[in-house]
Amino acid sequence: MVDRRTFMKASAAAVAAGGALLEQAAPALGSSAPLETGAGPGRASVEVPNGSKLPFKRVGGVKVFHLIAEPVQHQMVPGMDLECWGYNGSTPGPLIEVVEGDRVRIYVTCNLPAPTSVHWHGIMLPNGMDGVSGLTQAPIRPGETHKYEFTFTHPGTYMYHPHYDDMTQMALGMMGMIVVHPKAPPRIDRDFALMLSTWFVEPGTRRPDPARMSDFNMLTFNSKSFPGTAPLVVNKGQRVRIRFGNLSAMDHHPIHFHGLRLKVVATDGGAIPEAGQWPETTVLVPVGTTRDVEFVPEIPGDWPMHCHMSHHGMNQMGHAQSLLGTDAGRIKRALTEAGQRVMVMGSTGMGEHGRHLRHMAHPENSVPMLGMEGPFGYIDMGGMFTLLKVREGLKSYEDPGWYRHPPGSQAGVATSAELARDGIELEVDAED
Repeated sequence: MVDRRTFMKASAAAVAAGGALLEQAAPALGSSAPLETGAGPGRASVEVPNGSKLPFKRVGGVKVFHLIAEPVQHQMVPGMDLECWGYNGSTPGPLIEVVEGDRVRIYVTCNLPAPTSVHWHGIMLPNGMDGVSGLTQAPIRPGETHKYEFTFTHPGTYMYHPHYDDMTQMALGMMGMIVVHPKAPPRIDRDFALMLSTWFVEPGTRRPDPARMSDFNMLTFNSKSFPGTAPLVVNKGQRVRIRFGNLSAMDHHPIHFHGLRLKVVATDGGAIPEAGQWPETTVLVPVGTTRDVEFVPEIPGDWPMHCHMSHHGMNQMGHAQSLLGTDAGRIKRALTEAGQRVMVMGSTGMGEHGRHLRHMAHPENSVPMLGMEGPFGYIDMGGMFTLLKVREGLKSYEDPGWYRHPPGSQAGVATSAELARDGIELEVDAED
C-alpha cells in the first residue's frame, strides 16, 4: 500500500503532466464583458486582508464564477514558504461576494492529484448542489470541471470547502468565505473578512501535516501568521464590520479586541435582532461557524486584535518545551562540558529572548520564535494576531505606520519624584 504522504509527493508529476488536459477542461467564460468584483452600488465592498476576491461575468442574468482547486505556493509568514492546496492560486481561496437574490453559476475545475468537491457551508440551496461527494454528487476527479448553479436567498457570511477527504484537503488550506449582501444594506463604512485556521508544520518541512489533531503550531488570519498579517486600517468614528469564519480542525477562537467595544450582529444562521445583541470586547468563533461583529472605534492608536488562547499567539517553534524556572547557567555548563556549544534561553520565559531566537540556528524554512520589532521594542506575539490601526482624518487606507502618542498619553518609567509624591515606597534588595 502507498501512504498518504508518498501519494502526495508522487502525484506532483501527474499534476504537471495533466496541465494541457486541464486547460481544455476549464470552461471558457468568454470575453464579451469585463470581469467584475464588488458588492454593487450603495454597499461597502468587503476587503480581504492578505487575500482576494473571485471575479465573475454576467451571462444572461446569471453571475458566472470559476473556482480552480489546485496546489499553491504560500508564504505563511516571512521565512516560511509552504506547499499547500487552495483555490485560484491562494489559501484561503478568493472571497465570493454577491447580493441577496443573485443567481450564480460556479464552475469548479479540479487541478489536484486527488478528487474533490465544494460544499457551500451554510447556504440554503437544492440538495444536489450541496457538494457532499458520494451523497449529493460524484466527486470532481482530476481534470474534470463540475457546474454548480443556485440562487443566494439569504444574506449573511458563509464559507466554502471540500466535502471529499475533508481532513486532508482542509488541513492543506482548501477553504474560503462567501458574503451575501442584503438587498437593503445597512450603513457600513469598512467591511473586512477574516478566515481563522490552524495548521501543523513540522520544523524544516514545507507541507502542513493533515494527520495532526492537536497542538497546532501555526495559527492564522487568512492563512497568515503575525508578523505576516496585514493591519486593518480605519478612521475614528467609522462603522466597521469584521466577518470571522472558522474552519480550524479542532479549535474555537476567542478573538479579543483592545481599545474598543463591539456587538455580535450576525452568525451564519442570520442576523441577530438588535434587542438580542450585547456589548463585548471578545467574540468566540466556534469551529464551523461565522460571526459578524460591528463597532465604532473611538480612540486612535495601534490596537491588537488576537485570539486569547495564549498558545494561539505563538508561531511554530515557540511551541517547544519551556525552561521556565530552570537554572540556565547550570544547563549551559553541563552541555559545554559535554562538548556542546549552546546558548540557553527561556529560564524566565521567552518574551525577553524573542528577537535573539530569530537569529539562532534552526531548520531551514521554519519560524524559530515569534513577533517583530515595534516602535518601543520587540513585540513578542505571533500566530493569530494582527493590528487594528485607528486614525483620524485618513485620506488613504494604506498602512499609516506606527501611531504617535500625544504627550502625556503613554506609560513610562516612574520617576522618584512621582513615587514620593504619591507615597509609593519600594523595597530595596539588601544585596543592591
